[in-house]
Amino acid sequence: MPSGPSERIASDTPHSFPEGRPRNIMMRFHFAQRFCLGALLLAGATVAVTHAEETAPAGPQPTADLPLDELRTFADVFGRIKEDYVEQADDRSLIESAIRGMLSGLDPHSSYLNAEEYRDLQVGTSGEFGGLGIEVGLEDGFVKVIAPIDDTPAQRAGLQAGDMIIRIDEKPIKGLGLDEAVKLMRGKPGTEIRLTIMRGTEQSPFDVTIERAIIQVASVKSRMLEPGFGYVRITSFQAHTTDDMQKAMGQLEKTNGGKLEGLILDLRNNPGGVLSGAVGVSDAFLTRGLIVYTQGRVKDSKMQFEAGPDDLLDGAPIVVLVNGGSASASEIVAGALQDHKRAIIMGTRTFGKGSVQTIVPIDDTTALKLTTARYYTPSGRSIQAQGIEPDIVLHPGEFKPKSDDDLKSVKEADLMRHLGEETEVPSAADEAQRPPEEEKANEEDSDSPTIDDFQLNEALNVLKGVTIFGSRKAGSEKAP
Repeated sequence: MPSGPSERIASDTPHSFPEGRPRNIMMRFHFAQRFCLGALLLAGATVAVTHAEETAPAGPQPTADLPLDELRTFADVFGRIKEDYVEQADDRSLIESAIRGMLSGLDPHSSYLNAEEYRDLQVGTSGEFGGLGIEVGLEDGFVKVIAPIDDTPAQRAGLQAGDMIIRIDEKPIKGLGLDEAVKLMRGKPGTEIRLTIMRGTEQSPFDVTIERAIIQVASVKSRMLEPGFGYVRITSFQAHTTDDMQKAMGQLEKTNGGKLEGLILDLRNNPGGVLSGAVGVSDAFLTRGLIVYTQGRVKDSKMQFEAGPDDLLDGAPIVVLVNGGSASASEIVAGALQDHKRAIIMGTRTFGKGSVQTIVPIDDTTALKLTTARYYTPSGRSIQAQGIEPDIVLHPGEFKPKSDDDLKSVKEADLMRHLGEETEVPSAADEAQRPPEEEKANEEDSDSPTIDDFQLNEALNVLKGVTIFGSRKAGSEKAP
């Protein structure tokens, strides 16, 4: 399959659980929808962008005293560049570079967002954009349709897997990068776009006119592994991830013909996402207690989130798969389920991003992404630069020296200017809220599990073992 960015979508349909099994996942907290968890960029990898659901209001300006002498120095440097630099310098570019330089001195997750970056962030926040509904890749310099997604404009227009897009609105595609082609295909919902298609069965190219619509990006994939045992993979945490997961769980129960005996929740290589998504997924499997809390310098950054009374699995065992690519929102879920002893965490140590970002608009088109708080698991752990240590450490089934694995695994602690760990000392009030001590397969692609997935196979074995042990324990307790 061709590599590179893709316009990946899924249908956005309401979900109801099977008859007789109503669910009401009550989240007893107020969403801090302007928080963002987990924008990270690994060298040589694709960009995993995560976003905030809402931006902070422009509001009053900061009241801190301004360093006037330093500002005069800045103005002098600005003026000298404008007057003496060998080429004419653009004012806006100079100011933007100065802002980026200022933020680059902070932690690696604080940054300036120009108009394009801000738009991309807003797309990732909601998981929605105006587009066609196709997954695409590059082949021989042209854009190849990997698959049209069901119930999208592309599917209704008759696009097929293998179609080659050679022109977009009369603009030749040959030589364009995939990012550029995807940008051309995206646009305001309701607007039309004309694609020129070359299809293997046709002798000559033909045009297809498609009206753009709101497309929802899929963040949840699921399948049955064996009768009774389900698999859910979350690739990122978006505004609708909790609803999508509930829908997936309902479909698994329907396929299974009843309640699941156990679930594998795969968070490997999940870079994070919105705080509400992480809290919602955690809440879906917890019946009470603290999920996560945040602490920062300003009042609005101090928040806590608690679980409601419903558990989608009715207490059935869970194994959560994690690795060094599981960051931020993924670590919130793993930490909450681990602290509550609700799931077995399996895999390798997670990335270790324990900070929260707030999106602060500068104007209508630009914003700051600023680290404003740390988050803590229910037991008071800060995973900043530490990560979540699995209950069962299991490396991928490859035979290689441990040192090689360590060299390739980039963690939060490896990033320049990363925040230091600052574990909270629980107060008496906090202690009262701590958890008690005892407590249809989707498309076959790179994200779908197979028998070749060593970690998944071992996780399934553990899950079945826990299920058998639980059944025997329950049976012995009932015996006279």
